[in-house]
Amino acid sequence: MIGKISGRIDYRADDHVLIDVKGVGYLVYCSDRVLASLPGVGEAVALYTDLLVREDVLQLFGFPTLVEKEWHRLLMTVQGVGAKASLAILGALGPEGVSRAIALGDWNAVKAAKGIGPKTAQRVVIELKDKAPAVMAMSGRGAAASAPDAVIDDADPVATPRPAPARAQGSGAAQAEALSALTNLGYAPGEAASAVAEAAGATPEADTPALIRAALRLLAPKG
Repeated sequence: MIGKISGRIDYRADDHVLIDVKGVGYLVYCSDRVLASLPGVGEAVALYTDLLVREDVLQLFGFPTLVEKEWHRLLMTVQGVGAKASLAILGALGPEGVSRAIALGDWNAVKAAKGIGPKTAQRVVIELKDKAPAVMAMSGRGAAASAPDAVIDDADPVATPRPAPARAQGSGAAQAEALSALTNLGYAPGEAASAVAEAAGATPEADTPALIRAALRLLAPKG
């Protein structure tokens, strides 16, 4: 599995870039939004990648953060959502927008992505509602795949960042991460903090994803 690529952009196309890594070129497919954010030809770039393996093709998909990569992987678990559809959703909404749409049950936001119909959008929201908090919890600590020139030109292999260690359940860190995820979704800090505190009080041993799920239930419109 190729999990990250650091190199220089050789050329850009409509849906992918060619990244030169010490003489080896990798075609990496990206969403429109990610492509627009990448530097120009000849400049340094690093992307987290997900490798799609089929009988007749191997394709790499690139993402600037681990959070976006994990959203891509999660979106593709939904029936009817392949790599192209996942990139369309992420390209239209971004990882924060996907988090917000699923948390609020806003399938119309998902439907706004190119090629996504109402039934598929509804499946995304329904099927990922309980799985999403685990990815949302990464938003406060997900690293960007930075690529300084010195790292690319060095003779030593580029080290892939290790994921952050798991937090102790029920810790203040778990509450802080849950609060960060909720504020990233657009909730006011005060109401988010109250919901997290109430959730933590009801289940002191809850980890970050569990706190997020419980807080979202408390923040959901009543009636």
